[in-house]
Amino acid sequence: MINISIKQVYEWLEEVKDPEIPVLSLVDLGVITEVEIDGEKVRVELTPTFAGCPAMDVMKNEVIEKLRSRGIENVVVEISFRIPWSSEFISEKGKKALKQYGFAPPPSNKIFTDLEILENGICPRCDGSNTELKNPFGPTLCRSIYYCDSCKEAFEQFKPL
Repeated sequence: MINISIKQVYEWLEEVKDPEIPVLSLVDLGVITEVEIDGEKVRVELTPTFAGCPAMDVMKNEVIEKLRSRGIENVVVEISFRIPWSSEFISEKGKKALKQYGFAPPPSNKIFTDLEILENGICPRCDGSNTELKNPFGPTLCRSIYYCDSCKEAFEQFKPL
């Protein structure tokens, strides 16, 4: 029987960063959706932002490596879509980190009643709202590209899902 808590496992997993946005931990991104300890085994459920996420294997392997580096030999990481990932899973700390890194955090998906709200985002550089959606398909499926007419900068925003 290993002598650690689920809270401790989450704290260790805070050190595992998203491969595409290294200022954001997998915990803050909300893709670590469950941790269980059963005797000598630690099971981690990982729910990627999209089914086709190209970083799935990298994230899975980094979680395994992190826990093994902490002395946990029996680690099982399951990729799960039992509960679809939502941008609501991103922690407040994660949203702040996204903004500091130059990404606009997603607006709450609870406020969507009209698709027009997706046409504008809040610029993470100048906090301006004079922005326009340039491409709903950013470098990954979970991000869109916007342009700020105030500071003349392009930026990416996580899509609200």
